[in-house]
Amino acid sequence: MGSEFGREAVPGLVRRLRRVMEGVEGSIRIMEVCGTHTHAFFRHGLQELVPPRLRLISGPGCPVCVTSQGEVDRFIEMALEPGVVVATFGDMVRVPGSRGSLAEARARGAEVEVVYSPMDALEMARERRDKEVVFLAVGFETTAPAVAAVARAALEQGVENFYLAPSLKRMVPALEALLAREGGSLHGLLLPGHVSTIIGLRAYRGLAERYQLPMAVAGFQPAELLLGLLTLAEMVVQGRWGVVNCYPRAVTEEGNLRAQAVMEEVFRVSEARWRGLGPIPGSGLRPGGPYRRLDRLQGWEDGDGLVGDGPEARG
Repeated sequence: MGSEFGREAVPGLVRRLRRVMEGVEGSIRIMEVCGTHTHAFFRHGLQELVPPRLRLISGPGCPVCVTSQGEVDRFIEMALEPGVVVATFGDMVRVPGSRGSLAEARARGAEVEVVYSPMDALEMARERRDKEVVFLAVGFETTAPAVAAVARAALEQGVENFYLAPSLKRMVPALEALLAREGGSLHGLLLPGHVSTIIGLRAYRGLAERYQLPMAVAGFQPAELLLGLLTLAEMVVQGRWGVVNCYPRAVTEEGNLRAQAVMEEVFRVSEARWRGLGPIPGSGLRPGGPYRRLDRLQGWEDGDGLVGDGPEARG
């Protein structure tokens, strides 16, 4: 459905949305869970087209936004260790911890290298055998399969100076925590398109049933976003709840089973701390089984009180 809509569909969707909202008393509060959705609304000027009584509430945000200050502090501490190279996506470099950022650590002599994929970090480790190369594995389920693949490659190829600093987050437990706190004030959730390509619609169905809440997965183009909002507004007005797929060109009921399989092989579920939300049980992923030796954060305690799950196991 959503893939059939181009920019020319925007005026018609706006008119339909306004007609639905004409019969609403008070307001409808929709949370856009994904930071990319939030940016897209502003980039395309959609907030000016949406009826005022349809209130958009920003959710947890992007992976960088939810990385806790304590995690950033650990990343900086690692970067300042002699013989360590920290490899990271560029958006993490300027994220502040309690004592500065990775950019400031680099100015003090730390080796912080920007990479474009986890495989770039593994290649760096192969080329620089005299250094420990630590990849900052920051992301949601969208990023986790690529991190899992590089972990598998590191073990298969015997690259012993490659490590991960895991800060991978799981979306559904975070939504559960959010709804437990604020569910009564929300009328619907606009769910993230890219995460949903991995975990599938079925990951959200139990949540929708427990909270009797309308949910819609949307893409990132203006018409796809408006279709998601229209779907949610109609569900609220009609008193319906459930999970609707407004992004069928990318999202299925089951999700990406191959990606799920490699994540299950490499990671175990753990507690994680989210900036702004605090610790959430079951919301993180860390290397487990034979991949546990890649976890460079084992035994570290951060400023937020989270501790790795055992003694150091490097090398």
